Amino acid sequence: MKLLYTTLFLLIALTVLGQSSSTLEPIDIFDLEYISNPTISEDGEKIIYVRNSKDIMSDKGASNLWIVNPDGSNHYPLTTGNYSNSSPSLSPDGNKLAYVSNKSGKQQIHLMWLDKGIQFKLTNLQKSPSQLTWSPDGKYIAFQMFVDKKPESLVNLPAKPKGANWADPTVYIDEMVYRRDGSGYVKPGNSQVFVISTNGGTPRQITSGEVDHVGMMSWSKDSKYIFLSANHDDDREFNPLDSEIYRISVSDGSNTALTERYGPDSSPIVSPDGSKIAYLGFDDKKLGYHNSSIYVMNIDGSSSEKIETNIDNSIYNIQWSGNDRIFFLYDEEGNTKVASTNLNGKYRDEINNVGGLSLGRPYSGGDFSVSNDGVVAFTHTTPDHPADLAVYDKEVQRITRLNEDLFNYKQLGEVEEIWYESSHDGKKIQGWICKPPNFDSTKKYPLILEIHGGPFANYGDRFSTEVQLYAAAGYVVLYTNPRGSTSYGADFANEIHHNYPSNDYEDLMSGVDAVIEKGYVDENRLFVTGGSGGGVLTAWIIGKTDRFRAAVVAKPVINWYSHTLSADNPVFFTEYWFPGKPWEVPEEYMKRSPISLVGNVTTPTMLLTGENDYRTPISESEQYYAALKLNKVPSALVRIQEASHGIAAKPSNLINKVVYILGWFNKFDVSEENLNTEK
Repeated sequence: MKLLYTTLFLLIALTVLGQSSSTLEPIDIFDLEYISNPTISEDGEKIIYVRNSKDIMSDKGASNLWIVNPDGSNHYPLTTGNYSNSSPSLSPDGNKLAYVSNKSGKQQIHLMWLDKGIQFKLTNLQKSPSQLTWSPDGKYIAFQMFVDKKPESLVNLPAKPKGANWADPTVYIDEMVYRRDGSGYVKPGNSQVFVISTNGGTPRQITSGEVDHVGMMSWSKDSKYIFLSANHDDDREFNPLDSEIYRISVSDGSNTALTERYGPDSSPIVSPDGSKIAYLGFDDKKLGYHNSSIYVMNIDGSSSEKIETNIDNSIYNIQWSGNDRIFFLYDEEGNTKVASTNLNGKYRDEINNVGGLSLGRPYSGGDFSVSNDGVVAFTHTTPDHPADLAVYDKEVQRITRLNEDLFNYKQLGEVEEIWYESSHDGKKIQGWICKPPNFDSTKKYPLILEIHGGPFANYGDRFSTEVQLYAAAGYVVLYTNPRGSTSYGADFANEIHHNYPSNDYEDLMSGVDAVIEKGYVDENRLFVTGGSGGGVLTAWIIGKTDRFRAAVVAKPVINWYSHTLSADNPVFFTEYWFPGKPWEVPEEYMKRSPISLVGNVTTPTMLLTGENDYRTPISESEQYYAALKLNKVPSALVRIQEASHGIAAKPSNLINKVVYILGWFNKFDVSEENLNTEK
C-alpha cells in the first residue's frame, strides 16, 4: 500500500510538471549543458574551455575540452567521449595543454601538443591530481594529490584465522574533523605538492608532514620556488582559518612563511615580472562573515600592503594582467562581476553577469581568465541560460549558446527584479520573481517562496533549473536576499552575526507581501521551501506563522546544539556563529533553533535530506519529523540515498528533489474557489 501511494504521489507530481512539452520538464535536466574553466592564452590568441553535459544512462556528468579564438572562429573539440576531461592548463608559450582525464580508468594528467594534435598520458597516479600549474620555463608541472598515511591503532588485535569471516575492522578516530561532507569519513593522510617533468617520468613529492597543501599555487619566475597557502599552526584543529603564504623550495622542499597575521592568507599569484605576489585574506575577528581583500607583497614577503579598493564585498579569484593590474571577481546586489584594480586601489568594473555554474539554484560564483593585455574569457549567465562562454575585449561577445537547441522550443518563465522594504526596520531587500510561462496578469497563481542557504551567500539574476521547473508547474516563484546575504556589504551580512535566524524572517515575509500586492498571487495558496540555511529559515517561518499551505524543509539545522556537535566542522560553528560552546551558552543555541518553535507548527511539512549529508546531518531532519508526528502535523520524510549536502551532484537526485517538492505542494494545494477541499 505504501509503495502504491509513493508511485501515485510521483505520478501526480510528474503530471503537474509535464502538462506541456513546450515548458521545461524534469527529464530535461539531462539535456542541460554549461561551460566552465575558460583558460585564455597569455597572448590572448586562443581560449580552452570545459563543456559539461550529463549522461542519462550513468547518472553522471561528462566533460570535454574545446578550443576557440576570442572572435568565435576556429571552434572545435579537443577531446570527445563520455569521460571527465577537465582542469585545462596552458603552457606559458601557449603551445601545450595539460589537463586531467579519466579516460584511462583513473584520473590522470594528460599532455597535448595543440599545433600537432598529439597527446599522451603523463602520469600513472593512484590518487586524483588537482591544481595543475606550469613552471614559467615550461619544463615542469606542479600538482596536488592526497597521500595516505598508515592509520594509528590504540591496540594490537589478534590476526583472524585464514578463511575466517570476521566483522569489518574497527575504526579508531582521534581527529577533531573526522568526516567531511561530500567525501565521507576522513582517511589518514594529507594533500601534498608534487612536480613532474613535462617529458614524463616519476612525480616527485616536495611537501610532507601532517599539513594539507591545497588551493591555488604559483611558481617563482626562475622556476625554483612554489608559493601556496597552508595552515602550519600547532593548534590548527582549533584555528582552521589561520593559514599563511609559504614559499616552497622545489629542490629540497624546505618552506618559509611569508605572512604571519591571524587570519587566512590564500591564493598567492606571482606577477608576470616575478617581483610581487598578490594574495587574498582578512584579519580574523571571529565574525560570521568577513570581507576578503587583495594584498600585495614583494616576492620575499616584505612590504605587504592591502589594496584599498573600497569595495565592501568579498573579492575572490585574483589574476594578474601585466605587472600593474589585478583582475578579480566580486558580488554586488546579486550579480557577479569581473573588476580590475591598479596597485593604488583605483578599480573599475569590467563585466557583469558572470556565473551560471550552479544549475540547481541561482547562486553566485563563476570562472574567468585574463590575458596579459586584458582580454577576458568568462562564464556568462542570465536567468534564461546557464553558463556560456563569453569574451570581453572592450565589449562583451557571447561565443556559445549551448542550450539553444532545448530553449528554442521550451519556454522559460520570465524573471523580474524586485526591491521592497522590510517590515522590521525599512531596510531595502532585493529579490526576483519568476512567473510561469504564458503568464496572465489577470489570473491568480500560487506562490512558492524559495530561500537560499549559506546563510552567507546570495541568489541573483542567474539561471536556475529548480526555479524554472517550479514556474513550469504553474507557480510564481519568489527568491530574495534577506539580511545575512552577501553582496550588500559586510554590515548587511553581519546583521545575523550571533543572531540567526532573526529579522531575516520579516525580510522574507515582507517580500511575500510585496508580491501579493501586485495582484496576481492567490494569498490562500502560499508555499515555502529552502535548503540548508534556507531549510533553517523554512522551519523557522512555519514556527511563527500558519499562512503557508505547505512547506518543504530541505537539509536543515533544527537543533543548533545537536547540529554543532555532529556536523563536519564543530570548531567553525562554535567559534564563528555562536558566542560560546553549546554547554556554555545553551540558551543561545536553543533560542535560535527551529525545534524551539515546533509546538506552534500546523503547516503540512515535508523533510528532505541526503542520507550522507555531514554538513546538516539527516539526524536533524529526523528530530523535526518525530516532533511533527508527535504533534500530529501532516508530515513526511524523504531520504535521498547516497546523497551528501550537495543533493544535486547526481542529475537524478535534482529531479527527485524537485518532483517531491512539487508533489507535496500539489497534495495540499487548493484553488480559490474550493478552499475547504484538500487533494
